[in-house]
Amino acid sequence: MKIRDMIITPIAFSDPPLLNSWGVHEPLALRCVVEIVLQDGTVGLGECQGGSLRTDQLRAVREAVIGQDVFATSAIEERIHAVLGDQTVAGGGAVGMPRMAVRGVFAPIEVACLDAQGKLLGVRVCDLLGGPVRDAVPYSAYLFYKWAEHPALDGREPIGDTWGAALDPGGLVAQTRALIDRYGFTSIKLKAGVFPPEQEIAAIKALAAAFPGLPLRIDPNGGWSVPTAIRVGRELETELEYLEDPVLGREQMAAVAREVSMPLATNMCVVAFEDIPDAVARGSVGVVLSDHHVWGGLRHSLELAAICRTFDLGVSMHSNSHLGISLAAMTHLGAATPNLSYACDTHYPWNLTEEIVRPGALRFVDGSVPVPDGPGLGVELDRDALARQHEVLLRSGRTVRDDTSYMRRVEPGYDPTLPRF
Repeated sequence: MKIRDMIITPIAFSDPPLLNSWGVHEPLALRCVVEIVLQDGTVGLGECQGGSLRTDQLRAVREAVIGQDVFATSAIEERIHAVLGDQTVAGGGAVGMPRMAVRGVFAPIEVACLDAQGKLLGVRVCDLLGGPVRDAVPYSAYLFYKWAEHPALDGREPIGDTWGAALDPGGLVAQTRALIDRYGFTSIKLKAGVFPPEQEIAAIKALAAAFPGLPLRIDPNGGWSVPTAIRVGRELETELEYLEDPVLGREQMAAVAREVSMPLATNMCVVAFEDIPDAVARGSVGVVLSDHHVWGGLRHSLELAAICRTFDLGVSMHSNSHLGISLAAMTHLGAATPNLSYACDTHYPWNLTEEIVRPGALRFVDGSVPVPDGPGLGVELDRDALARQHEVLLRSGRTVRDDTSYMRRVEPGYDPTLPRF
């Protein structure tokens, strides 16, 4: 079945003031929705990061995709590569992390093709990936230090939310309790690198006391020096299941890994297949956090998982602000990944207020998302909601995510240079 059209819709939706090592989330998160339309009218859905650069790249490859067989995803990837070449893009705020543009552009297109294939054949995406090894995929409670509200800027009123502030151990415990009560999570991750390590150590110990037996992890996004990371790792030896990206780069990660007992995880120093040999040789990481938006789609993510199994590396999943199309794709991938070693990350609870898929297909049960039953991804696009969030983007004038610049509007002297501690 040939592809008749590819529709690209950039959108924006509300995001809370979540703090990280290079600033704070702006009031709007940016995403892009891709629709693959087949000759018979079947539509497949994909979702990826937003902003003008990714939107322009998707538009640049549109003609290369139209007319191709929806089942010929390898050929489609090659055609996209012919348009984009070996250009790279940067991600991860102040940290950089160059990535091949073709992989990030192909990912939502591949997902949309798989969604369309599943609808044509009457099977789920996870069945196209080899079949599920689990019926539901576990996710972790993703904690953030956060302000009570977005401050008054540009003549607008402050923008609050139902979560409230979380700036100390007590606030994080309350946030965790709310997440667990609503979604049933059975593991916990803290986004760190925001406050001095002593405060974040105290937060992890408070969480361990409040939720005994639940696995804990912490992610300062490269915010610590090697000595600081070693000290924190040793102080939290009994509390952490893994320590995520405490320092920058594979060499520094290896230096920390030699001195702490828990495995180190990453979505920053291993972001492409080319990074794996050096990481394995150095012993930089014990867990790779996959992300199909970064690694080039669902099938390439399964390839990554197979490589990790070869080298006895754990596998989990990284997340960024996203909506239901991405959550569905992540869940089908997690269901079909035999060696998924840890609960996956998801920002989804933070971004539920302006969903673009119809309710019912996606739900949390005891901290896991059951694989949707319908063909393809099993989710249906709410076109009115999509149009509304596209209008939100157009009115905002936003073109890029910039956590650091937003933080500097509140704290003019803010310095995102890493390591901070």
